[in-house]
Amino acid sequence: MAQERVIVIGAGIGGLAAALRLAHAGLDILVLERGPAPGGKMRAVPIGTRAVEAGPTVLTMRWVFEALFHECGADLVDKIALTRADLLARHAWSRDERLDLFADIEASAAAIAAFAGPREAEGYRRFCARSAEVYRTLEGPFIREGRTSPAGLAQRVGFSGLGDLWRIQPFATLWSALGTFFRDPRLQQLFGRYATYCGASPFTAPATLMLVAHVEQAGIWTVDGGLSALARAVADLAVERGAAFRYGAHVDRIVVERGRVAGVVLADGERIPADRIVCNADCAALGAGLLGADAVSAGERLAPAERSLSAVTLCATSIPSGFPLAHHSVFFSRDYRAEFDAILRARRMPDDPTVYICAQDRTDAGPPPPGPERLLMLVNAPADGRDRPLTPVEIRTCETNLLRRLEACGLTLETTSGPVTTTPREFETLFPGTGGALYGRAAQGWAATFKRAGARTGVPGLYLAGGSIHPGPGVPMAAQSGRLAATAILDDLSSTARSRGAATRGGMSMR
Repeated sequence: MAQERVIVIGAGIGGLAAALRLAHAGLDILVLERGPAPGGKMRAVPIGTRAVEAGPTVLTMRWVFEALFHECGADLVDKIALTRADLLARHAWSRDERLDLFADIEASAAAIAAFAGPREAEGYRRFCARSAEVYRTLEGPFIREGRTSPAGLAQRVGFSGLGDLWRIQPFATLWSALGTFFRDPRLQQLFGRYATYCGASPFTAPATLMLVAHVEQAGIWTVDGGLSALARAVADLAVERGAAFRYGAHVDRIVVERGRVAGVVLADGERIPADRIVCNADCAALGAGLLGADAVSAGERLAPAERSLSAVTLCATSIPSGFPLAHHSVFFSRDYRAEFDAILRARRMPDDPTVYICAQDRTDAGPPPPGPERLLMLVNAPADGRDRPLTPVEIRTCETNLLRRLEACGLTLETTSGPVTTTPREFETLFPGTGGALYGRAAQGWAATFKRAGARTGVPGLYLAGGSIHPGPGVPMAAQSGRLAATAILDDLSSTARSRGAATRGGMSMR
């Protein structure tokens, strides 16, 4: 195996996980990243003398990283400092309508009872039980093992498990399923927001996304230094295991010769040979030919309506007042359906957006920090950064509407630094071929999840990883895609080694 050269294109968390696993297995690993640092969407932006996390802000499904580090002879907690959150998020609809959710189900049920009555609290308990059932049904065959087709999933769970698959309501939408648990539209809105974790609308996303509730209750952790620090920890361990990294290395195209990958050509013309390649770019970039004509068949072309949500984000330092921000706070619009109709049907920014804020200096314990705080503010947006980027007037209007929604809930911000604003156009620049979509293909309908590409492609020697690949978006899922890509390569190498020198005269290889 030591003679096998594997190039990993992109140092997002999927590529990093694959590089680490393969380097530990003894392969010759070279990671080519066009940016200046590892992490991809797990990035931080400078605001004055400070850094604000501008991408994912929480760690869930911790077992994915514990398994990755354990596979490579290391311990996750020796590399990064993690703090488990008791308060999941604070939610607001107005100055007088606030609701906290906790990792403890009964604490959340008590808060919901006080907020909306005992019937809704009982609906929440039933919802939690169902979300746990959904997660248990899908974790093994779908998340851990990478079954990417309905037939493969059904085969894996077996005849006795088909009832479980049916009970998780695979053909219902998340919004309709929530109506069986909650009558209060605010609670439907709150738990419907889980669809946006995959860049989708709750009105078209499958009900199986209710599993997010169980994932959060199983544990949300903050990372000392932010999620970008986790990316650096994985990259550093990969280097310790023998991987090499080249930053500022822009891959122009993947080279295929004699029916399989042969290497890459950089934008400056340098050619680097490889026996195998893990592409951590968005699948849409491959499909659009941004990595050369030889690799187009391994990607996909998405119409704007098939793309997941994009976002407009503002990173700033501010002094908040009037609302007790938690580490995670969500300020809901008055009409959720109208908000998603504006984004996904009219392809424009909503007049009244739901706003997410990560107050990065706040914790569950202790008073808020003195002075300006680091804030990430986010609203959903259509992924039209390439087709129809937002105009300066639209961006200013978006910022005004964002602040108006916060003020309606009692929060005012005294900004002490000019915000760094990222729109779908900037996300398209950062992640070419996506149109600004942050999560690849949108989770619309029951079959959307199965349309995601898996680790192996039809191009021999080319493998895929990242948030646009199975099992899906989000930090742990993207990392899991890298683990699955590494497993596929190691399995293929093992199979090739066992079958060498055992061919019949008819040309059919046999083990």
